[in-house]
Amino acid sequence: MDMPPPLLSPGLRLAARVGLLLGLVLLGGWIIHGFLPALVWAVILAVATWPLYRRAQERRSRPSRVLLPTLATAALAFLFLIPLGLAGLQLAREAANALRWFAEIREHGAAAPDWVATLPLVGEWATGWWNETLAAPEAGTAFLHRLGEGELIGLGRQFGGALLHRAVLFGFALLALFFLFRDGDVLADQVHRVADRLFGPGSHRVADQVTASVRGTVSGLVLVGLGEGVLLGIAYAVAGVPHPVLLGALTGVAAMIPFAAPVVFGAAALLLLAAGKLAAAIGVFAFGALVLFVADHAIRPALIGGATRLPFLWVLLGILGGVEAFGLLGLFVGPAVMAVLVLLWRDAAGESPAALHPPGIDNPG
Repeated sequence: MDMPPPLLSPGLRLAARVGLLLGLVLLGGWIIHGFLPALVWAVILAVATWPLYRRAQERRSRPSRVLLPTLATAALAFLFLIPLGLAGLQLAREAANALRWFAEIREHGAAAPDWVATLPLVGEWATGWWNETLAAPEAGTAFLHRLGEGELIGLGRQFGGALLHRAVLFGFALLALFFLFRDGDVLADQVHRVADRLFGPGSHRVADQVTASVRGTVSGLVLVGLGEGVLLGIAYAVAGVPHPVLLGALTGVAAMIPFAAPVVFGAAALLLLAAGKLAAAIGVFAFGALVLFVADHAIRPALIGGATRLPFLWVLLGILGGVEAFGLLGLFVGPAVMAVLVLLWRDAAGESPAALHPPGIDNPG
């Protein structure tokens, strides 16, 4: 029996197949778009920690497909949960102190502390506002009443809902991370083969460049930022800044974002200045500026630019533009995109593959 002739020409059939494939990809992306940030975080964590995971895997005579991925995932989970838990406990204590302070204001009022008048530029205005608003019991009661108990309850519910949503995404990221650890070698091999089939031999260098960028960014931003937080936390404790551990942790997080750390150690210096400790305030600010200068001009360019052969200007643009476009994820996505673009530019300019290929790249997992 003869087969009927095809309804579409070969060119139209190819276009229909491509259109169907793109449609399915877009549909799948729309279905999982709410979980894409969690998936991206899982990939970033897997890529950044893959060399350590491979070393642990090689030390076992018979690597387990369940035990080792579970232990690695649990270790990373605790790495995030322990600092967050400590910060949450500290915030809970501060919130309890604030509630007691509000209750005292309602009952007795509160005169402006002496340090308010010493604030630069705004000291006189702040003292006048405080005395008019909070000094007398009836003024404090009126001010707190204007805050609106219903609004505070509503804000609390919104915060609780946002916290629950992020907890679900964090759990999903850990689940995805487990499977990335378990099947990382297979996935890396598939990525390389698909890239070579779609874009030609050697195109997997783009994936290698992304891998190098993520690892360089983790080293240059996260590890260096945590180091800055530890050093400045010690400085806060020596200088007598209130809550040095909490402020040190905030400094470490802020130091991962360019130009954000001075806001924290500048605030710490202002607290010391308000307490009348001028020398300590100058010392904390000067030490913070020195640590930031060394980190941003010597250590980070070597770690990030050295791993990706990317000029630091493009690293900086990738970080700032990535944060503006994608939030915290942009810290890693932005430099990775810039690294790929520079790689393609150098490839088009005719540089040799040896000059283009980042050194020391392992499978990304």
